[in-house]
Amino acid sequence: MIRFLLLVAYSILQLYASDIQFKTYKSGLLNFDSGDYLMSEKLDGIRGIWNGSSMNTRRGKEIKIPKEYLESFPQLKLDGELWLDYNLFEETSSIVRNSKSTMKEWSKITYNIFDAPNICESCSLSERLELLEQHLNKNPNPQIKIIPHYKIKNNKELELFFDKIIKQGGEGVIIRDNTNPNIAYKYKQHSDDECQVIGYTKGKNEGLIGAIICKATIKGKETIFNIGSGLSQNDRKNPPPINSLITYKYNGFTKNNIPRFPIFMRIRTE
Repeated sequence: MIRFLLLVAYSILQLYASDIQFKTYKSGLLNFDSGDYLMSEKLDGIRGIWNGSSMNTRRGKEIKIPKEYLESFPQLKLDGELWLDYNLFEETSSIVRNSKSTMKEWSKITYNIFDAPNICESCSLSERLELLEQHLNKNPNPQIKIIPHYKIKNNKELELFFDKIIKQGGEGVIIRDNTNPNIAYKYKQHSDDECQVIGYTKGKNEGLIGAIICKATIKGKETIFNIGSGLSQNDRKNPPPINSLITYKYNGFTKNNIPRFPIFMRIRTE
C-alpha cells in the first residue's frame, strides 16, 4: 500500500514538474557552428507550468487564478513565465501569490510560453512552438504569448542579442538546444543562486538587521556567508524568516569559494 502511494505521489510530481534544468552560461562555453542552439529573452517573472487543467509552480504547488483568466486555455502542457512588465517582479509576485487577486489584477499579466512539451512526440523545440502557434491562431487567447526564439549563428550574434535585451531593461537570455530542449542555459549579467536564511547580523540602528546570514552548498561544500547589500529599509526591519530560501546575485567566487559581492534579490516565492 505504501509503495503504491509513493508511486502515485511520484507520478503526480512528474506531471507538474518540468524536466528543463537551467545551467549558467558563460561567454564562449558553447560552440554554435552546428546551428542547433536557440536564444530567447529571459523574462523576470513567475515560472508557471500549465498541465491542461491548472497552473502550478515548478514544484507542483497550484497557483490560484481566476476562472475567467483560464478560459480557452489549451488542454496541453505549457511551460512559461507569468509576467507583468520590466522591473515589476514584486508586483507580479504579489498578484500571483495572493489567492484573492481579482481578474482585473490578473488581466495585466501575460503567460509567456517557452515550451509546449507534449504537443508532439520527438519534436524539436522550434517544431513544438510552431505547432503551438498554429493552435493559438485557431484558438486565440489574449493572455497567452509565445516568447520568440532565434537560431544562434555565432557568438557575436548572441552577444548583440544579449546587449539589446539588457538595454531595454531585460534580465538576460535563455539558450536551448533545439534538438534536446531539456538542455538550457541562463545568460545573465550576474550569476544568481538560492540560499537558506539561518540568522542575521545586528544593524547600526536598533530594530534593524545589518546582514542576512545564509547557508548554501557551493561546489559540493556547505558554505555560510553574509548578504548585506540589496536590502531595503523594510527588508532590514522585516527580514526574510529563518529557514526561508532567498535568491541572491553575485559576481563569481573568492579563492575560498564564497560568493563575491552577494546582493539580496528576493524571497523565493515557491
